[in-house]
Amino acid sequence: MNIGRAAELSGLPAKTIRYYEDIGLISADRATNGYRDYSQADIHRLSFLHRARALGFSIEDCRQLLDLYRDRNRASHDVREIAKSHVTAIDEKLRELQSMRATLNRLIHACHGDDRPDCPILEDIAGEVRQ
Repeated sequence: MNIGRAAELSGLPAKTIRYYEDIGLISADRATNGYRDYSQADIHRLSFLHRARALGFSIEDCRQLLDLYRDRNRASHDVREIAKSHVTAIDEKLRELQSMRATLNRLIHACHGDDRPDCPILEDIAGEVRQ
């Protein structure tokens, strides 16, 4: 099937599919006219990648997960370790986001929000020290 139909069935934009092909995550056969020709197995792999990316896995993690998925002799431990590492990264990102939120809430509380030009939010972003 052509890339438009592959995009429709996998839920990925054609541009993303081309990108995945460019970086070697997938490879489609070529028809005699040179156009990409996707199989059902390709659609399944594209759907797999779509779901993995929706879970926030990096491209490299997706590459490893796809390799493990294809390997019927894989150890589930290897898959679990990738997932655990990803959860650790998510936890760190959550801590960073909570810190940003706390800082912004503190700055919002310190800002009068009136017609005066002084603004603790802008001062903090600029790195200015208030006296």
